[in-house]
Amino acid sequence: MTQQRIGIWFLGAWGGVSTTTAVGLAALQRGMSSSKGLVSALPKFEKLDLANWDQFLIGGHEIRETGYDDEAMKLAKESRVFDEAMLEKISPQLGEFDANVRPGCLMNVGDRIRSFASSTMKSRRAESASVAIKRISEDLKEFQTRNDLAHVVVVNLASTEPSPNSTLTLESLADLETQIETENTALPASTIYAYAAMKSGCSHINFTPSKSSNFPAFDELARKNKVLHTGRDGKTGETLLKSVLAPMFADRNLNVMSWVGHNIFGNMDGKVLDDPVNKASKVESKDHLLANILGYKPQSLVTIEYIESLGDWKTAWDHIHFQGFLNTPMTLQFTWQGCDSLLAAPLVLDLVRFTERDWRRGNSGLMTHLASFFKSPMGEDIPPTFADQIRMLDSWADEVTSD
Repeated sequence: MTQQRIGIWFLGAWGGVSTTTAVGLAALQRGMSSSKGLVSALPKFEKLDLANWDQFLIGGHEIRETGYDDEAMKLAKESRVFDEAMLEKISPQLGEFDANVRPGCLMNVGDRIRSFASSTMKSRRAESASVAIKRISEDLKEFQTRNDLAHVVVVNLASTEPSPNSTLTLESLADLETQIETENTALPASTIYAYAAMKSGCSHINFTPSKSSNFPAFDELARKNKVLHTGRDGKTGETLLKSVLAPMFADRNLNVMSWVGHNIFGNMDGKVLDDPVNKASKVESKDHLLANILGYKPQSLVTIEYIESLGDWKTAWDHIHFQGFLNTPMTLQFTWQGCDSLLAAPLVLDLVRFTERDWRRGNSGLMTHLASFFKSPMGEDIPPTFADQIRMLDSWADEVTSD
């Protein structure tokens, strides 16, 4: 008997990570890629009855006018990723995904993101939050109905928004719905999308530093609509290494005096983060981890710079100055260089598979067991170290296996 298909709905559908995920999924569906880089493909998760790759179908919202073929070829030429012969073979599947992409939302995204939008999208600036939510919800429901999908998982892969006003707390669903009806609401697009997704019966993953569903109101909304959510800000490179290395200093009683991290990259995300307003959200997400792990805050500096020639390749150079025995100052330095979208894309597929499996169990609300995938995981009492977060994922897998 054929298993019912599952929808993956990308916010920022034609961005670098979304495009790479679409290429990766199409390649997996055709047996043209190994499972390297996919956490969900590890032997310890074999008994979870995770969805098969051929069950997934991609759609999404986007503010630009382009397509998966064009974006994939751009990545291939500018960043030297993907086999062009493979892209030619999967082109029909990418075209099928393209047909499911709809115009997105520009509400409170900031000037930098708005500058990339098509002229058609810019004309939508005047729509209210409630109108945007109705339109987005209709897109999601149409996608699910037309393709007879068992469930849709919405994944926020859009560019990083400016942080909303700190007075926007949204402690309850009533607060959120009042804000939606407020004229000239301060709600950012990521939060509009998250509300529309959960209200439509879709689960939601925030892979970005944007605020999105990171308000108490959304756990209430998720439980009410029997869906799941998790986030925020995918942990793919430098911060991943921090979450592994910082515990070493703590456990060896080595005093970290300063930790400096310089990041350079040249993709679309880099263009957006070149604006200080958007950059602030990302820096905050990357910089809070050390104090949580070490128990004190060393002097720290995180820089993010846009270097166009690097394309999708990101380089992080970190300098760690610490004290050893007899207060002797010592230094550890490391350089991390990786293709940004290639590091993120498999994690997106993992998150969708794990989310769909938890939804199939009948669970709802916040998925804290997926904390290892995020720089700023949502939820209470989340351990900051990568090893402890992996143990949370393993414990969840044991529960699923014993169901």
